[in-house]
Amino acid sequence: MPRYALKLEYDGTPFAGWQRQADQPSVQGAVEAALARLETGVPSIAAAGRTDAGVHALGQVAHCDLARDWDPFRLSEALNYHLKPAPVAVLAAARVGEDFHARFSAVERRYLFRLVSRRAPMTHQRGLVWRVPHPLALAPMQEAARHLTGRHDFTTFRASICQAASPVKTLDALEIEEVSFPGGAEFRFSVRARSFLHNQVRSFVGTLERVGAGAWAPGDVKTALEARDRAACGPVCPPDGLYLESVGYPEDPFA
Repeated sequence: MPRYALKLEYDGTPFAGWQRQADQPSVQGAVEAALARLETGVPSIAAAGRTDAGVHALGQVAHCDLARDWDPFRLSEALNYHLKPAPVAVLAAARVGEDFHARFSAVERRYLFRLVSRRAPMTHQRGLVWRVPHPLALAPMQEAARHLTGRHDFTTFRASICQAASPVKTLDALEIEEVSFPGGAEFRFSVRARSFLHNQVRSFVGTLERVGAGAWAPGDVKTALEARDRAACGPVCPPDGLYLESVGYPEDPFA
């Protein structure tokens, strides 16, 4: 069966996450339903990251095995037609080898978190950013983030239900920039690693927000990391501002 890689963009707000569920809408379920309109008996699809409820994607990657030899452009067009009105879009499709696996072939994942600091409630960006009503300081958050990069035991920033075999991960980058935003400021957290623990990025951002607000000192983040204790973590922020930005492979299937 020919194998295809799909690059997906979606608004995670109405979904219970990526993974298909019997009684709740999921991104996987929406894509598989669209595939079922093209062929019968399509096997389950696999994704690079099983995003949680409310988490978005700018460049999620999934793969599927189909019976027909589809032209990739026609496949993406057909899927986008059948995905309507779900907030899911196929940005690109590509024929890949049988050894390609969206999850296990990935060598890098990049996440973006959007945090907006402003008094006024959100209107146009509601559900797409995390808004806090108080000002935040960029420099202390950047200083604190430097304690998190590198190879560490991230037990403090790991959800209790995390199924990863080990809490030890290498965080390649955690960069924060401030950009203008109507009525306030937006802080963009760019995070890069081969793989992540459950709720790791949201735990990072929730903790760093406390630093930006002045409730924590930058060194408190280092202390929390070294505690290797979930109770030492700051608040876990909501999923609204989290995006799976891109997935890296030894060879880009969409190049």
